[in-house]
Amino acid sequence: MIRLLAALALTLPTLTHAQTMRMAVTTSFQNSGLAETLLPEFELDTGIGVELVVVGTGQALRLGEAGDVDAVLVHSRPDEEAFVEAGHATHRREIMYNDFIIVGPEEDPASVQGSATAADAMARIAESESPFVSRGDDSGTHKAELALWDAAGVEPEGGWYRPVGAGMGAALNTATGMGAYVLSDRASWLNFGNQEGMTIDYEGDPEMFNQYAYLPVNPETHPDVKADLAAQLEDWLVSERARTLIDSYRVMGEQVFFFNAEE
Repeated sequence: MIRLLAALALTLPTLTHAQTMRMAVTTSFQNSGLAETLLPEFELDTGIGVELVVVGTGQALRLGEAGDVDAVLVHSRPDEEAFVEAGHATHRREIMYNDFIIVGPEEDPASVQGSATAADAMARIAESESPFVSRGDDSGTHKAELALWDAAGVEPEGGWYRPVGAGMGAALNTATGMGAYVLSDRASWLNFGNQEGMTIDYEGDPEMFNQYAYLPVNPETHPDVKADLAAQLEDWLVSERARTLIDSYRVMGEQVFFFNAEE
């Protein structure tokens, strides 16, 4: 596990600080660029550094369960609630949201642009056997994709369906190279540098709502976690300071995250 964390850990450029905590986050949060806006400001305000471990939601929660991180920021509500129920986190706190989109070739061979719902769009992709790249990594985005296939009544399989077992950036790269469809969060897509020949082919279904939540690892289960630092980060993430930074963050001129933390 130590080698895995060493390979995955990402420390943002920081000032000299006396205290550092570790947080597991999704690849979509990192790929969006928001981490590089929020966490240096948190450090300026508190003197606390945050080392990110960037993985899919499933792996992030497993790291939290093992006590290898102090907090988790992910986007798969059923898994988060089960994590809290099992006693691995003290609670779940919603912070912000964005949305999922279906990215695909500009020529839209499956005609998903005329779809009434996201499930309809997925059904059209399957019926036409147009190439589809899946994260296939037990991430929040992968789980959202599987829920859409289920809503469409489709069991995705065959040569047209390409799981990559990788993060959002790698999945977008693969889809672009293949001219395939892929489910992405909006922020990661807009921040993606290689969009040639690809576009947003479907968006706007309420089922593609994407909520991010913060879960502090339970110190009763793992006494070595830095619960005090995790609590300070949570207080900051739900503050007016964080609201301003989150709501003002833009990618290609577009707001991509929306603060919705409760007191």
